[in-house]
Amino acid sequence: MKVRIRWRRAEAPAAVLPWAAAAPEPQIDAQPAVEIEAPVAPRETGIIEKLMIESYGASNVGCVRTNNEDYFLVAPTFGLYVVADGMGGAQAGEHASKLAVETLYTLVQKLDPARRDCATIAEELVTAFEEANRRVMDAASNDPSLEGMGTTMIAAIDCTDGLMIVSVGDSRAYLYDSKLSLISEDQTWVNEVGRRLGIDEESLKTHPMRHVLTMAIGVSEQLRVHTYELHPAKSAQILLCSDGLHGVAPETEIVEVLHSGDSLQDKCDRLIAAARSHGGPDNITAVILQIL
Repeated sequence: MKVRIRWRRAEAPAAVLPWAAAAPEPQIDAQPAVEIEAPVAPRETGIIEKLMIESYGASNVGCVRTNNEDYFLVAPTFGLYVVADGMGGAQAGEHASKLAVETLYTLVQKLDPARRDCATIAEELVTAFEEANRRVMDAASNDPSLEGMGTTMIAAIDCTDGLMIVSVGDSRAYLYDSKLSLISEDQTWVNEVGRRLGIDEESLKTHPMRHVLTMAIGVSEQLRVHTYELHPAKSAQILLCSDGLHGVAPETEIVEVLHSGDSLQDKCDRLIAAARSHGGPDNITAVILQIL
């Protein structure tokens, strides 16, 4: 695995974003909220060439929230898969995640199919993330009701020589190939500050800064984008998910689901059910890629 980090401007310490978990809201019994960019139909599986990937995604509001600020994309035609977790007042989080993903999708459609090597794709996707950042910031500056909005975003895209993962924030990518491996690195206070200060894991679980991001799309012109180059083996699975899943469901339960012989649809539904069984305090989104 190759890992690269790119800054939009000269590198500087990441600013801590003043976001914490929202206060609990009344529990609701809502239907799963699914967002998939056209032309892919909601909750539709697809097979693409190159790596030969079967894919599926699903999202759920969870047990506490009243609206779903997560947004995901399954676009096998372009080999693009995305999860974004929006944040902000009122409906701003929903707007930020949707705008960021749609921007990325629009720009990926314009990629030169003759230049799909991982190095080129990595540069193109970082540029697309930067454009998404600019558009979210512009939208917030032009509409007072959207002020302060932002979003995480993690994307996987197939290349002629592998698979690229590009991320900002704390939505995650895992590789499951007989064991579960975390591919992405959380851009959070806990990961980038707390652990480096030597604070033990149990204390970090209840630390007042545990929900604070150090980087997100739409918050600052300075954007730190992580890229990861993968060469997954046949039968491997890649899981993209928001923190409503990885921050709630134990990894043992995630492994149990991915290891099963269930369909990708059933796996996504079981992952969502696992997070809900542990309280479902946030929106829950899972996108699974199966290498064939």
